[in-house]
Amino acid sequence: MKTVRSLLHGEIIRAVTFVLLGFLALFLFFDLVDELQNLGHLASQGYQLHHALLYVALKTPSHIYELLPISVLIGCIFVMARLAQSSEFTILRTGGLAPVKALSTLLQLGLVFVAMTFLMGDYAAPWADRQGVLIKARFQGNLTVGQTGAWLKERQAQRHFAVNVRSFDGIRRMQNVRIHEFNEAGQLLAITSAPQAEIGDGLWQLQQAEEKSIQPPSAGQALQYRSVQHASMAWPTGISADMVAAAVLSPDRMRTWELFNYMRHLSSNNQNAQRYEIEFWRKVFYPLSCLVMVVLALPFAYLHFRSGNIASHVFGGVLAGISFFLLNNVFSYIGNINSWAPWFAAAAPGMLYTLASLAAFGWLVIRQ
Repeated sequence: MKTVRSLLHGEIIRAVTFVLLGFLALFLFFDLVDELQNLGHLASQGYQLHHALLYVALKTPSHIYELLPISVLIGCIFVMARLAQSSEFTILRTGGLAPVKALSTLLQLGLVFVAMTFLMGDYAAPWADRQGVLIKARFQGNLTVGQTGAWLKERQAQRHFAVNVRSFDGIRRMQNVRIHEFNEAGQLLAITSAPQAEIGDGLWQLQQAEEKSIQPPSAGQALQYRSVQHASMAWPTGISADMVAAAVLSPDRMRTWELFNYMRHLSSNNQNAQRYEIEFWRKVFYPLSCLVMVVLALPFAYLHFRSGNIASHVFGGVLAGISFFLLNNVFSYIGNINSWAPWFAAAAPGMLYTLASLAAFGWLVIRQ
């Protein structure tokens, strides 16, 4: 059995690697073309060809994370169909390779692809994306959201804060920051504004900050306003750089644990976290789609290709895999609109395709 496992695993790994490299080269070429178009606009700011090449190279982990499941599908379908066409899989079945054993053998390799996808999506891709954002920010300017910037909320003791960040470099530096402080009754207590700020561990360091506060009225006196200038002011907060980046950037750039913390932050401040909950569960289930792709490819080993064209069957399998990813994206939007349970909106496509693949696999085994 060890020889059979080595044969199947070796063939699939080579095929998946070949497909992944082909897709990766194509996507990086398109990225390079886009960056060459930007060279003309950013050349005056010092953006050169080596910066563009480095930025494109840093997008490699993200592309690997996105392309690995579909590459697993295409590679597995090709190997299974080729083994069936050459009757090698029939020989393996004659030698004692039971259907359940074949499925477990492929699932073992699928777990390796699951681990690779998780590591790419949670460690390599976020780090590389941030480095790329930092390179672009040096020449293109900071990241902004519309005309009003990004808004975040936080609750501290008996105080509420509404924080506005106009622009962010994606790492730690912010510009045009405003912090509105309210009491439990919703009354405005103070507004602190700073042209620049940096995010540290558990605090924001505000530069050239101006603090405008409202003093409560004393006996026989009206409200009093006070304005204080600070060359440097530390504001303790639990809002991290990842939370600011999530408000400015797409949440799929965040790690799973960071997305979970941001989701809890929104919920604790009575903000709608539905979109981020769905994205969190998508990041949890996305690596497991490699197992779905393996299960989807296994029935091709039980088909007969002598009377038909292998290319048409492989093409049909690829279309099925593409439809899975399309349905996965559609379910996220539908679940967000209809307020479905986030885990169900993220896991439903995988469960549907796994059940369909297992049904096709069982039917072919019984028929054969």
